[in-house]
Amino acid sequence: MNPNQKMRVATVWLSGCSGCHMSFLDQDERLVDLAKKITLVYSPIADVKEFPPDVAVTLIEGAMANEEQKEMLKTVRSKTAVLVSLGDCAVTGNVTALRNSWPHSDQVILERAYNNPENLHAQIPTQVPKLLIHARPLHEIVKVDHYIPGCPPNAELIHYVLTELLDGRIPVMERRSKYG
Repeated sequence: MNPNQKMRVATVWLSGCSGCHMSFLDQDERLVDLAKKITLVYSPIADVKEFPPDVAVTLIEGAMANEEQKEMLKTVRSKTAVLVSLGDCAVTGNVTALRNSWPHSDQVILERAYNNPENLHAQIPTQVPKLLIHARPLHEIVKVDHYIPGCPPNAELIHYVLTELLDGRIPVMERRSKYG
């Protein structure tokens, strides 16, 4: 990386609780130092509508659970040099994938979410993205370059991985992380 050029970084939120993004923000004053080295080009904490090209590093939180997210994930992968699964939902499916034990979970989830005691077969709004039959971790759909486990991962670990990547090094995760 050219020392005078800021690295283009993005964060994405799929099916998760936003805890990983909260941990990202928990880097506190270290965010000021990061801001000197990166340009945040896409994130739920920024008002950007389309995922941009030529992103150096993208951190993705959450499992992939619907068709819209699947397409987003493929778009992100095609426009990102280094893709990082952020948190246990992105790494393993975690809580989001609990629905996978139900047969036809894509139908069961929507029926329960939109169930109305007066109308047991309530109309599901057309703007709700089509759920996939099973929620999936990211690596089952696209190539993932690095994994940051944790529910949520701690800010120290996120900062470590980002600074290693910014400095052109591969993060060594042994003894630094755990699931859950």
